[in-house]
Amino acid sequence: MGRWSARLAPLLLDAVALTGPRSVVDVGCGTGHLAAAVVARWPACRVFGVDPSASFVAAAAERLAGTAASVRVGDAMDLPVTDGSVDAALASLVLNFVPEPQRAASEMARATRGGGVAAASVWDYEGGMGMLRTFWDTVARLDPHATGQGGETTPLSRAGGLAALWDATGLTDTVEGELTMAMAFTSFEDYWEPFLLGTGPAGAHVARLSDAGRDALRADLLSRLGPGPFELTATARWVRGTVPA
Repeated sequence: MGRWSARLAPLLLDAVALTGPRSVVDVGCGTGHLAAAVVARWPACRVFGVDPSASFVAAAAERLAGTAASVRVGDAMDLPVTDGSVDAALASLVLNFVPEPQRAASEMARATRGGGVAAASVWDYEGGMGMLRTFWDTVARLDPHATGQGGETTPLSRAGGLAALWDATGLTDTVEGELTMAMAFTSFEDYWEPFLLGTGPAGAHVARLSDAGRDALRADLLSRLGPGPFELTATARWVRGTVPA
């Protein structure tokens, strides 16, 4: 998903209308695409990325080398950031994977100064994420009893879900919106091969399949999508709120 999160990052910054932040915490920074977008736009901004995956943190550190950003292993539900120490807390494409998103949202608010911004995005997995919707619809057709279908989906990925979370956290001036972009695949293999990496619920499902089951899934997807090139659309929901002074 890295290449798509990289494309989404500057769109998210535009949507949430940050204005010259001096410090940002990137919650669930992954391999550093959002942090990279922040320092590309505001080179002097001090960005602090936190992610539970040591391998992602290592990749982010390499991507961000030579910038005003730093990253460390940490938990979104217990941010290693002092109270009110950043101008903005951002979480891109991660809150639906956090076991207790309310705790993560509260931590984002705690870390942000009064008047600062907390903002987040998640993919609309149910209807607006063509790459995964096509995958899970095909899985269901081949095996209606398969587990993990749409496993990325939570109420946060539905309209109003992020705004409700922000309101429950006590953030003010909450605004929610959508960002839609085209996902261009050069070939069917460009679409299929990332599922073989075992990442996320879809990758885990592919890893559990027998060789025959994996071949059947691949063949069915190929018949639906064709050899390529082709495009699918992806919609992300985003939210912005202000930390009370």
